[in-house]
Amino acid sequence: MIPTFSGASATGTTIFTEMTALAQRTGAVNLGQGFPDTDGPAAMLDAARSAIAAGANQYPPLTGLPELRNAISAQRTTRYGTSYDPETEVLVTTGATEALAAALLAHCQPEDDVIVFEPYYDSYAASIALAGARQRSVPMRPDANGRFGFDPADLRAAATGRPRVLILNSPHNPTGTVFNDEELAAIADCCHRHDLLAITDEVYEYLTYDGAVHIPLATLPGMKERTLSVSSAGKTFSATGWKVGWVCGPANLVGAVRQVKQYLTFASGPAFQAAVALGLTNHQQWVNAMAERLRAGRDRLRSSLISAGLTPYTCQGTYFLQADVRPLGTADGVRFCRELPYRAGVAAIPSAAFYDNPEDGLSVVRFAFCKRPDVLAEAGRRLANLKTLPDLETR
Repeated sequence: MIPTFSGASATGTTIFTEMTALAQRTGAVNLGQGFPDTDGPAAMLDAARSAIAAGANQYPPLTGLPELRNAISAQRTTRYGTSYDPETEVLVTTGATEALAAALLAHCQPEDDVIVFEPYYDSYAASIALAGARQRSVPMRPDANGRFGFDPADLRAAATGRPRVLILNSPHNPTGTVFNDEELAAIADCCHRHDLLAITDEVYEYLTYDGAVHIPLATLPGMKERTLSVSSAGKTFSATGWKVGWVCGPANLVGAVRQVKQYLTFASGPAFQAAVALGLTNHQQWVNAMAERLRAGRDRLRSSLISAGLTPYTCQGTYFLQADVRPLGTADGVRFCRELPYRAGVAAIPSAAFYDNPEDGLSVVRFAFCKRPDVLAEAGRRLANLKTLPDLETR
């Protein structure tokens, strides 16, 4: 029997597919899907073309091209001070999603508990279910400043039973939180106390704003030995369709992931892998400039949401800005998102899709700001009409 995962409608279609189709049908500005509408560095794109022309079109090694594994290893050492042997401790995957799924399949037994911070990226629940494990959620809630965080008591409660793995996504989708020193210390303490394996989803590692700094969990004392660090090129280089990801960690932990991966995709995208190796080595300045453009896009969208009557939450990183729709006369973010393309010509995602119990996030909506300035400006103009339209509850 195929499990039904959170975020699925009664027809079996996820809310993400539904909102994208609705945006296309109505001509709405699509701020639902989290992909940029501009390409990565030109030299990296040219490197992919050159690699294809040179014949890099057959299976690469299972573990990934050596030049990419070397570049990943160098990046982790230079940026974070954590060294990984590119031969045995770095594995290239078909996107971060495969790395996460393969890690859970490799390291979970049926009935093991997997701790996640809720709201969470939807593939976590699916991968946990495929592994036959059980999900234990730690709720994240907004503080007085609108920043989502967690109560350590809730983390301790989630670690009862049969805990095996903790998944940490920072910078965090969909809340935009970058976990701070105090939060990371509590997570590390939990991992040590319960002998947990940590799987960290760091795909937004470069996309932080307002002085927030991404600190990998593996850099904390005693954590490198029990952490699988996952990232990818998609968000870093605006190349989400390339699906080039990776996982770094101790050789025995990575080796188990490799054994699973060989029966999933085996290997993919050699030309893209070669280009990403160039990007990691030579294009840090481009990535820094992109992060600044994204910060400006976040600020533009925040202003538009406030002008439209919504209440945005704090966003320290990622592509996404959440907002509360209750000031507009409704507490139903799912209904709001289904009507928004018709009411204002903009598409968004209800954050309820990221919760075990959709009611917990029902009034919150997620908007993506990884779009060109002119697209965000047009979305702002359209959202301004919300105040002149009937409230949802009275239509």
